[in-house]
This record gives sequence, structure tokens and C-alpha cells, in this order.
Amino acid sequence: MRSYKRGSTQHVLGTAKKFKYVLVVEGLATGAAAGLIAVLYRILLEHAESFVMAAASFIKGNYLYIAGWFIVLLILGFLVMKISQWEPYISGSGIPQVEGEVISFIDQKWYRVLPAKAVSGVLCAIGGLSLGREGPSIQLGAMAGKGLAKTFHRAKVEEHLLLTCGAAAGLSAAFNAPLAGVMFALEEVHKNFNVNVLISVMCASVTGTFISQNIFGLAPAFHFVVEETMPLHNYGYLLVLGIFAGVLGVVYNKCTIKMQDTLARSKFKPGYSILLAFLLAGIFALCLPQVLGGGHRMIEMLTNNDAMLIKTMGMLLVMKFIFSLISFGSGAPGGIFFPLLVLGSFIGAIFAVIAIRYFGVSSMYMPNFIIVAMAGMFAAIVRAPITGIILIAEMCGTLTHLLPLAVVSIAAYLTATMLNCDPIYESLLHRLLLKNGVSTGEEKGEKLLVQNVVELGSHICEKKICEVNWPRHCLIVSIERGGKEIIPNGETIIHCGDILVALLNEGDSAYVKHAFAKCCGVKE
Repeated sequence: MRSYKRGSTQHVLGTAKKFKYVLVVEGLATGAAAGLIAVLYRILLEHAESFVMAAASFIKGNYLYIAGWFIVLLILGFLVMKISQWEPYISGSGIPQVEGEVISFIDQKWYRVLPAKAVSGVLCAIGGLSLGREGPSIQLGAMAGKGLAKTFHRAKVEEHLLLTCGAAAGLSAAFNAPLAGVMFALEEVHKNFNVNVLISVMCASVTGTFISQNIFGLAPAFHFVVEETMPLHNYGYLLVLGIFAGVLGVVYNKCTIKMQDTLARSKFKPGYSILLAFLLAGIFALCLPQVLGGGHRMIEMLTNNDAMLIKTMGMLLVMKFIFSLISFGSGAPGGIFFPLLVLGSFIGAIFAVIAIRYFGVSSMYMPNFIIVAMAGMFAAIVRAPITGIILIAEMCGTLTHLLPLAVVSIAAYLTATMLNCDPIYESLLHRLLLKNGVSTGEEKGEKLLVQNVVELGSHICEKKICEVNWPRHCLIVSIERGGKEIIPNGETIIHCGDILVALLNEGDSAYVKHAFAKCCGVKE
């Protein structure tokens, strides 16, 4: 078989033809690497959460043990603080960092983030902080993908694709939810449903789930016993629940940002708010250990005790809400995914008890309300309703709730949107970019010049500029072709290899730059 010189036209054409097969192989490889890392992280977190619950039970009533445990918590907090100062990109869930990298505003050092995120996340779990595993799993998976891309010298476009594949595999391995991993990666991280991207992401997500299920089994994350699906005449209650979840989702988002601002402006030195979170975890270990950790045990309480009083559920809901805000607002490495699902489950349970006691709804539908409320909270907070519907369906191990899940999710999504509240990860990304000196120019209305090369196979090749559906507020001001600059007009034809220079309005959206790059990228 004849071989062509690397970089020649024949070599490029041959590579383009094989690109789809390369994507499948890269997706499988990234899924395996990210899945293994996410599974190992999940195992460590489960042991850590079991340890903190055992410690909370052991120290009760013994003042010497209590003092010793608070010393341990201070040491853990100090270690997490130092690791976070060594690698700042590990703070929080990690999802905004991944999104920022996909749009080329952030460049994380994968070989630093991987160990730092894993170690600090486990330390936070040992301390009992109210943080989830999904955000770190997504960031760890994405960094595994970036590590593969850097190791094998992949192009920047492929590197971003492997980041997305790793994120999908990380989420799917964390929750045994392959479809949710795919949808979250495309809907929230990559924000693109390109066929090539879909195939590689699916390969990665399925591989990550396969590894996870071989370790943790095929059982779903939640074990709710649902006797019957919600009857149609009860859908009015679902609409009310969706609106209620939407309002509470807005409250959650605003309180999360407010808590970060409050702790940032406090008298604590940078990073010392993490110590506050660990000390608060010690207090809860003494008086309310149920709220420690991600919250899986709180959901089990609802599963095993349908007769829990509204006051008890309300108290647990408020305490978990406050503890989650402080844990995440401190900047400690950990996610909000699972804690917000826990909050949603208790909101659903309280709503169900009220509907059962005062409106004659059958008690058999209490698990139904719990399940759909989790999806509603997710849709309101993250603003990714499709991912929320699929995630909750997969975590509960049944697809019989798709219609009720959709009703509540849409109602919550629309309510949060009408209240003009930004999605949580978009807000966190905006804050992260500002913190790193990347201004979106919303206040000054600044402009930004960006250039991209028109790749072989791009759908804009051989088209006139006026025929291309460019991103909104994206103006092509110059074309570099053969070392010469061309001032284009609407009739100028674009050729492969052209370097397009576009004028963007920074105040519109960080994703305009990403959308422009997609226009110049490989044809779907």
C-alpha cells in the first residue's frame, strides 16, 4: 500500500476519510481511561463517606474524641486549602472549568488537576462536606481525555472532542447512566450535536458505564418502589410541583452565588473559608449526621420511611440546603449535582405529603412525586431539562416516568427562565473567567478579533460569505489567503485553507467564539 508524505494533499484526504473511524477508537480509549478514573474515585468516596458516618457515631458522648475529631477536620481542611492553592482549577465542581476549556478560554494542566482533584475530593468526603461526586468525575474524565490528546499530539479540535468524551464517561461511570452522560456532554459541555461528536461521545459513555457496572453491578443508583405511574388526572399537581421547583431552583442559584460572594468578601484569608466548611461538618457530625456527605443516605431515609413528618423533612431540607451552600461556596473541590437532587427529593416528599393529607391523592404516588421533583430541580438549576429527564429515569431504573418527568421539568425550566435567572454553571463559568482576567466585556461593550482556519471538509468551503449562516454578531472583516490579505464582501467565495478574521462582540456570549470555530471546522 502506497504511503504519502505527512502533510501532503493525499495524506490529508486519506486522514479525512478515516476520521470517523479514528473518532470511534479515540472515544473508546477515552471512555476506558475516564471510566477507570471515575470508578476509582467513586470507590474512594464511598469508603470515605462510610468512614465519616462511623466516626460521627464513634465520637458521640466522648469529649476527648470530639476534640480529636475537630483537630483532624482542621488538618483535612488545611490540606485541601493548600492543594487548592497549588492548583486553583480544582475548586468547585469542575464543570465550569471543562466548559471554559472547550471554548478555549481556559487551559488546565491535566497532570496537575487529576491528582489534585482526586486527593482533595476524597479529603472533603472524609471530612463529611456536602458535595457531590459527579462534577469532579466529569472534570477528572475530561482531564483523562486531555491527557490522551496531549500524549498522542492530537489537534486542538480533537483535544476538545476528547475532553467532551471524557466528561461523558465520567458522568456515566459516576451514576451508571450512559444516556445521561451523552446528553450532558452534548447539551451542557460541548453545546453541539455534530454527528461525529455524537458517535465518539456515545462510545466513551458506554465504555465508562460498562466499566462502572462491572464494579458496582447493574442496580440503579436509587431504589424507589413505584407501584403505578402517575394517573393523568393528577397532572395538575405535577404542574404546580414544577412551578414550585422552578422557584426554588432560582432561589438555590441566587443563594449559591451570594454565598460565594459573602465568603469571598469575608475577613477570612483566601482559602480559609474551606476550614469553616470543615468545622461546620464537625458540628453537624455531632447534632445532625444525616446531612453529611453527598446525601445518598438522606434519599434512603425517604425510601425506607414514608411516614416521616413534614417538620422533620423540612428541617433536614433546610439544614442540607445551608450546609451545601457553605460547602460549595467555600471553594472546596466537589459538585452540587447530587446535593441538589437530594434537595429535590425532599421537596417532592413534602409536596407529596401535603397532596396526600389535604387533597386526597393516594399515598402510593409519593415515590412518583419524589422522582419527578428531582428532575424539576435539576432543570431549574442547571437548565438542561433533557439531561435531567434521562438522568433521573436511568438512576431510578425505569422509563415509565418519562411523561411526568417531562411535565415537571418543562414547568420548572420555564419558571426559572421567566424569572430571569442564569443557569448555575453559566454563572459559575462567568465568575471563573472574570477571576482569571478574561472579561466578557458586558460593561464596556468591547470588541474582539478572532481568527480561524477553514478546514478541509468544512461546510462553508466554496460558499459565498453571504450564503453562510454565521453566529449572531459575528462579522468577517478579513481573509488571509496565500500570505495576502483580502478585504471581503458578501460575494467573496471562501476556500479551504483560508484564515478568516472575525469581529465579535464580547458582550454577547462567550460561545460566539466557539460557534465561529465550528463554522470553520469539519463538515458534519
